[in-house]
Amino acid sequence: MAYCRTRGAACAAIAGAALAAACAGQQPRVRVLPPRAEPAAEAPAPGRPSPALPPADGGGAAFAGEAIARTAERLLGAPYRDGGAQPDGFDCSGLVSYVFARHGIPVPRDVRRQAVAGIEVEPAEVLPGDLLFFATTGSGPTHVGIAMGGGRFIHAPKNGAVVRMESLSSTYWSSRFVSARRLLGSGPVKRGQVET
Repeated sequence: MAYCRTRGAACAAIAGAALAAACAGQQPRVRVLPPRAEPAAEAPAPGRPSPALPPADGGGAAFAGEAIARTAERLLGAPYRDGGAQPDGFDCSGLVSYVFARHGIPVPRDVRRQAVAGIEVEPAEVLPGDLLFFATTGSGPTHVGIAMGGGRFIHAPKNGAVVRMESLSSTYWSSRFVSARRLLGSGPVKRGQVET
């Protein structure tokens, strides 16, 4: 009975089917399924926040920003390769495209198109998984990184370097900062915001 009190609609459907079968002179056939088991969560490493379970759709909904940041973090040390978009070598936009694809979020392949995807985010509202754009070799966005939280970001900087973490507060990066964007599906979106 406790089951029926907490799952009224399911019990009502079962009772309705049993009543219909009884009226038809048939023996009711009811199949009761066990409750769904929740996936077991891994214990977080000491000093680290508890990891969120990835959304069932591969990361394209709810809040996947933390998971995106963790994926980017696993690629630290991967070599830079101009035009690269695989772990054997990344350029900045290839790193972003690869990381988001792992979470089922399609992202344009070049910086200028990435810089107009999603929604603009105020610098004070940047969350892990947001994209940070910089003017490094010209006007407007020419470089991109993935926000990690705490004023840090991961990017693939240049030939001869590796994927690394940087501080947004360093003079070099803060003076070249252009904008921040949140791709829909990678973070919380306020009512009325529309992907461009």
